[in-house]
Amino acid sequence: MKETRDPKSLIRIARESGAEAAPEPLDLPARVRELRKSLGLTLEQAANQAGLARSTLSKIENGQMSPTYEALKKLATGLEISVPQLFTPPMREKVNGRMAVTRSDEGVAHATATYEHELLASSLTKKQMLPYRARVRARSMDEFDGWVRHDGEEFLYVLTGVVRLYTEFYEPVEMRRGDSAYYDSTMGHNVVSVSDDDATILWVTSLA
Repeated sequence: MKETRDPKSLIRIARESGAEAAPEPLDLPARVRELRKSLGLTLEQAANQAGLARSTLSKIENGQMSPTYEALKKLATGLEISVPQLFTPPMREKVNGRMAVTRSDEGVAHATATYEHELLASSLTKKQMLPYRARVRARSMDEFDGWVRHDGEEFLYVLTGVVRLYTEFYEPVEMRRGDSAYYDSTMGHNVVSVSDDDATILWVTSLA
């Protein structure tokens, strides 16, 4: 049986290094305290603006009581935000500064009969994109067992050589070094090299 590029297999490989972790529950008392302090308000001032007793706000910030919805509305009004914002982590908590550098030829190899893949940034878990460099071995559509298709979107950039991009709904497109294509990857697609040598391309596949 002929082998084809299996993006689902590549996506599985990318995810195996770390399971998706459930988001941590928001610490409402800490969030309220942080919002109050970011406005430069004392407990007394914030309580007055919210129309709450100082002792009530203190208990909320120390986790000694669960506020009612009415209290949350008053608190949001006093802090000049919406109720949902009370339960939204500050943006800086989402900035983790992740980075991975993959030196030339140091990617994780994953070869098939039609492509030779080199997975990039493999040390990062829970990526939103799967980048990989591929050497295109296929010279004909006959080498594939039908269309490749998978969830998400895909970006292709030709690094060396000349390729022909076949898609389910468009005429084949010949692409040279520096050319690129962005397409819906649920649409059937395959790539062959029309160069004397194997062509190389950069592929970026969404993992969402």
